[in-house]
Amino acid sequence: MSIEFIGFSATQEVSETVLPQGSVVNKSFLGAVARAHEYAGFDRVLVAHSSASVDGFQVASYIASQTQKLGILLAHRPGFVSPTLAARQFATLDHFSDGRLAVHVISGGDDTEQQRDGDFLDHDQRYQRTDEYLEVVRKTWTSEGPFDHEGPIYRFKGQNAGVRPLNNQHIPVYFGGSSEAAIEVAGKHADVYALWGESLAQVAETIARVRAAAAKHGRADKIRFSLSLRPVLAATEEQAWAKADAILATATERVKGNVHFSQRPQQPQNAGSQRLLDTAAQGRVVDERLWTGIAALTKAAGNSTGLVGTPEQVRDALLKYWELGVTTFLIRGFDPIQDALQYGRELIPLVRAAVAEREARQTDHPSRLAA
Repeated sequence: MSIEFIGFSATQEVSETVLPQGSVVNKSFLGAVARAHEYAGFDRVLVAHSSASVDGFQVASYIASQTQKLGILLAHRPGFVSPTLAARQFATLDHFSDGRLAVHVISGGDDTEQQRDGDFLDHDQRYQRTDEYLEVVRKTWTSEGPFDHEGPIYRFKGQNAGVRPLNNQHIPVYFGGSSEAAIEVAGKHADVYALWGESLAQVAETIARVRAAAAKHGRADKIRFSLSLRPVLAATEEQAWAKADAILATATERVKGNVHFSQRPQQPQNAGSQRLLDTAAQGRVVDERLWTGIAALTKAAGNSTGLVGTPEQVRDALLKYWELGVTTFLIRGFDPIQDALQYGRELIPLVRAAVAEREARQTDHPSRLAA
């Protein structure tokens, strides 16, 4: 797959500019979000995870029932379910979704967040657990018969799963985490390494680090890269920046009333947020149109940097990341359904066409990099 687009799903309409209202589990809204992304041409939607979130397995199953071909990227935090059980849960869901499942592994970078679910391991211990956890998950998917496992954390005897993933006993593993410990584990296990929307220089540096880690396991050419961004589109560049300013003004008021943001520490523990704050410290705009306003406002609460401009300008910005090696873009807006539809009309087709053109040019002239 040369280019992939991932959107964002939720069971409640909420964003930095929209305060949560009504039931936290709104089936009608979730179904509408999923179908909007499928209609708009997204490849997958992310089902996120936190210590306060609804159960992702059930959300993913409902999305699968509401769509025909939309893929699902299920965020999963290792350590709270046995890896042998998790492997069977993933495989079962993969069958019910007709092979549309991928797993996004997030080990956790914040002690307070982890402790809300009873996890008191420190940061590096969590990644050591993830390393062994994923090893056991893959054994469960691929073993040709009963297997035993005895490691520092997990011990199993005679495991022989009755259900395996639908396609070649494998489910794609996406991986998040920007610390050195995270990158070492990603190099060993990840099919796709996920970054937040940093500057071009930062992304190039991280890609080099991850490839070096993967090379230790003979996987440097097998790992792919994903980048998460919040595009803000309008017919003119002036209108796009005015739209971004309006989003920031609304978000500034809304964030005050949203406990998710108001309780975040001034200096987040996780390396990914720290890197985004470093990006924001470079200025309101980095690399011509990488907008840091929401990242600065929310103390880099997740995917919070954007690209602002016309669809053509944002396409060109995305292509610069593609040239660095990014082949997946996780994009979401501030109006969950309307922005997804706008991306499907105005941005995704432009990027797909440009990538196809450049790949064709590279095929015709393999010795010359695409311009």
